[in-house]
Amino acid sequence: MMELHEIREALKGMYGGENRPISDGNYDKSLAVKCINGTFVGKKQENIITYRGIPYVGKQPVGELRWKAPVDISPRDGVYEAYYNAKSAFGNGQLETGSLYYMDEDCLYLNIFKAEETNGQPMKKPVMVWIHGGAFEAGGTIDPMFDCVNLVKEHPEVIVVTIAYRLGVMGFLHLSHLPDGKDYPDAQNLGLLDQVKALKWVHENIAGFGGDPDNVTLFGESAGAASCTLLPLVKGSQQYFKRLIAESGSVNQTRTPEEAAGCTDKLMETLGCKNVADLLKVDGEKFLEAASGLFAKQMPERDGRILPTDTYEAYANGAAKDIEILVGCNKDEMDFFVYSFGLEGWDTWVTGRKKEKFAQLPPEEKALAESYMSEVVGDSYQADSRLFSQSWFNAPIIRISEEQTKGGGKCFTYYFTPESPDPIMKCGHAIELSIVFNHPEFTADTGRAFDETFCKTMRQMWVQFAKTGNPSLTADISPDGKAKEWPLYDLEDKKVMVLDEFDIHPAKEADVKIVDWERTYPLTKYYML
Repeated sequence: MMELHEIREALKGMYGGENRPISDGNYDKSLAVKCINGTFVGKKQENIITYRGIPYVGKQPVGELRWKAPVDISPRDGVYEAYYNAKSAFGNGQLETGSLYYMDEDCLYLNIFKAEETNGQPMKKPVMVWIHGGAFEAGGTIDPMFDCVNLVKEHPEVIVVTIAYRLGVMGFLHLSHLPDGKDYPDAQNLGLLDQVKALKWVHENIAGFGGDPDNVTLFGESAGAASCTLLPLVKGSQQYFKRLIAESGSVNQTRTPEEAAGCTDKLMETLGCKNVADLLKVDGEKFLEAASGLFAKQMPERDGRILPTDTYEAYANGAAKDIEILVGCNKDEMDFFVYSFGLEGWDTWVTGRKKEKFAQLPPEEKALAESYMSEVVGDSYQADSRLFSQSWFNAPIIRISEEQTKGGGKCFTYYFTPESPDPIMKCGHAIELSIVFNHPEFTADTGRAFDETFCKTMRQMWVQFAKTGNPSLTADISPDGKAKEWPLYDLEDKKVMVLDEFDIHPAKEADVKIVDWERTYPLTKYYML
């Protein structure tokens, strides 16, 4: 059997090559865009121009810059290829999403997808910036699912950017409690600071690609969605975007300084390190191996400096009231993890998680949660899957809708219901991604093709929100010729848009029962149960 590093090396050739400087002046000037940190030359595929592997920092976070804040770009006059995807960030070797692609600490790059300009096309197009998921521990822009050629081909009126950021112990490692940790004050939230730096680059340079720097919408799924909802709380970030779309992720995907320090201590023990100086001598592959037992534990920290100690309260107090948001969840979120882990792996994981977290609940709250689980009908795994769907995804999505509305901001909320034919996966986590990115081939092997009109309608809603701040569709732009009025979430009726494959319609939350208000909604105060 091939080792992980051997598999990654073998896959290098599948994704092109390495971008290099162009010094001989031999390049297509029509595909070149001058930016602050150089002129970047893209490639054209039919009528779509792609720019891949553009650095958004002045220096990559390697060597002495490991666990340091991202470095701003400086003016540069060179001409560079932007032909190939950059390497992915190191994360957690136990997670396959993105982990099979070649990795490096030299990882802070972005990709841009735009339609070729033709007569009559407006400049200053709305910009959509994708932040990938992967539990803050895996994934990358190189994932074929996040190739945006199909999306931009269908919607040439927008420009799409995909950004990478540091993951796992490279991007979210608490170091300040170590003897020599005072020199690494940002280590616990570097992944978020990377994202802000990428947004700054987009703000300063996207006009050269035809984008509007004052009309930027973030969108992401899972950890990417959590990032989208956390970024408005990072000081100075809101100048770089005005809207966000969060698919199955919220501000609950965070941890306390105490939880973070405990995670670091486990890592130190595994590696046999005593201080940061020791950690700096460990290479990325070793971290990848050592982090394998830390799934769902490495994530942004509510440190009281970069992020507030209570992220929900920040929304309720109006911290994001000037940001228009669209959030939602899938009907059977946690079934994806049952499907991915396998029944035996799921049982092992959920038993450990409940022992670590659920067992610590006060008796009255544990009784309410057990009451909820006792009413779940289905296979043996379903009760636990439903509980964690509620506490990790459904309830936090509804709570952020509540808090954003209380804070005076606008929130549009959805409930996605189409199912996979797999009896375990059903409408699990991330199932909507093939629709959002217009990649039906990723569901073809399941024998399941989502209704084409539904898929086009969902993409049109996402783009319409990015363009206007409202995902509602008038009849003339709706793929089925019928208007779709998406109501704002409100504190009385709590209206949501049900994304049913054959009946997209608004409904009161009470009618679709996204969350159990008495038994599972209170668990949001524990963030990641």
